[in-house]
Amino acid sequence: MVMDMPERWSRPQAPQVPEVPEALENLEPEANLVRPYTLTAGRTHTDVPLPLEASVQALRVAQPNQWPVSDPRGRIVELCQGAPSVAEISARLNLPLGVARVLVGDLVTSGYLRVRATLTEASTRDERRDLIGRTLRGLRALG
Repeated sequence: MVMDMPERWSRPQAPQVPEVPEALENLEPEANLVRPYTLTAGRTHTDVPLPLEASVQALRVAQPNQWPVSDPRGRIVELCQGAPSVAEISARLNLPLGVARVLVGDLVTSGYLRVRATLTEASTRDERRDLIGRTLRGLRALG
């Protein structure tokens, strides 16, 4: 019977790790879509009517610092000092639109935010111009 001698064993070599191309080094990790939905307890809709273009305003009772720093509700309340649209809130906080709508709906129901009415058939010319102006300002802010 031939036995292998320890002095003949070769040491295992560390696996070769491919180098990361320089262009990929500064990329952010891919967004995890599972975690944001835990913020809504899996809910995907709200009872508050929230069109994408609806402007959302913070009420005086809202204090953004009452939530932990990692909680997007505080950041939503802070953003709503400037009356952004629901779509803009989603984009600025890098949240899926459905999650942003549910969180905004919860904050409206809780009395921290209010939704400004969007245009209807009975809207005046001034209301239409105001909406166009807000939309243009929002687009410029995102660009």
